[in-house]
Amino acid sequence: MAKSFEDSPTIPDARRRAMGPVVVIECFEEIPCDPCHDACNQGAIETFDDINGLPKIDFTKCNGCGRCIPVCPGLAIFVVDETWKEGLAVVRIPYEFLPLPEKGQQVKGLSRDGVEVCDVKVVKVENTRRHDRTPVVWVEVPKPFAMEVRHIRVGGTSLEK
Repeated sequence: MAKSFEDSPTIPDARRRAMGPVVVIECFEEIPCDPCHDACNQGAIETFDDINGLPKIDFTKCNGCGRCIPVCPGLAIFVVDETWKEGLAVVRIPYEFLPLPEKGQQVKGLSRDGVEVCDVKVVKVENTRRHDRTPVVWVEVPKPFAMEVRHIRVGGTSLEK
């Protein structure tokens, strides 16, 4: 049975988020998958008891490195840094569309449901061989939206009327 965002043990609390970059895993499907565990050099994503289980995170071990982001086939892993700048956070998201956004570009920050949340600024695009064809885009968002923005729209128009 699918779990909801609010029920997830893979969402760091506000106290942990205030300490610096940290992984957020919004994986709610119990399917055979565990590449995030293998990607984590810190041991923060715990060993799966069952390959069909959901990930468990030890937030005290997570340093927000983001190595787990591009390995997730479900694009369900993000890193949130609410300590980025005064009033601003950075959200690192997997991005598998072309064209890739460019550093400095203003884009639309989208919610989990694809609804426009706010304007965001691209601060970095990582697209190395280690990312295995899944670039990671860093977007600067107003801090109140750090736990809402999960994707971006580059160009185009809104689908909302």
